[in-house]
Amino acid sequence: MGLTFVPTPLGNLRDITLRALDVLRESTLVVAEDTRVTRRLLSAHGIVGKQLMSYREQNAAAITPAILARARNETVAVVTDAGMPGISDPGRELLVAAREAGVAVDVLPGPVAFVGAAVLSGFSLGGLTFNGFVPRAGGARRAAFAAALETGTTNAWYEAPNRIVTTLDTLAELDPIGAIFVLREWTKRYEQHISGTPTEVKTALERPVRGEIVLVIGPRTRASRPERTHEDLDLAIDAALDAGLSVAAAAKTLARERGTPRTELYARVAARKHARSGKPPAER
Repeated sequence: MGLTFVPTPLGNLRDITLRALDVLRESTLVVAEDTRVTRRLLSAHGIVGKQLMSYREQNAAAITPAILARARNETVAVVTDAGMPGISDPGRELLVAAREAGVAVDVLPGPVAFVGAAVLSGFSLGGLTFNGFVPRAGGARRAAFAAALETGTTNAWYEAPNRIVTTLDTLAELDPIGAIFVLREWTKRYEQHISGTPTEVKTALERPVRGEIVLVIGPRTRASRPERTHEDLDLAIDAALDAGLSVAAAAKTLARERGTPRTELYARVAARKHARSGKPPAER
């Protein structure tokens, strides 16, 4: 009884564990992102006649009570279209609701795209950060990458095919000789692995760009780390302000990243913000 989160293949339908198949066979209800995708998976493994319920961001709040009511006395499997439910696809809120309601929850091990991409990259994994999807807004994207480059560790992101070129252009501006790795369509027919600088990876991408993409940014090396100047600081401040951060929040973030006193940065961020607006800074 309870909810069991079942990872599903990223592409190749044979990439599923025997235990996952056991749970899918034993469940009385399969909660799926897209029921059509899940039916194809079940059919490929000879599992037929299962009741499927579509669970999406748009209907999650409305159907969660019904799912939990079934899970109190039955085995309910939770799947997504590909990979681990709850990472970038629906599921996390359902798990939280189940815990709060006292419904048993289990998660099976299985495919996770960013982990495979990080291993394939060959970068040091002494510190690996998964950041979800790359921010869509230009300022937020630039600020996020600038912060990631300052960590000195490996960072992984998911990205949409229609935005990956713009993303690589942003990285080329921030760290033109930095090492990155892109994994496209992992376990699928047109799988592609690309390593190099942002510009080299952009050139090697098959066009038009299609499919699921994982972007891995390697630890910034001493050779690729530019000397910090006032101009560099102003660019970082502009990126933080463009991302919607307040003066206080931008100063706190930059102080943490750069090891500079927050009071010193507060004054510079405030002056920069007012200079951009054309108004004199107010007295603090």
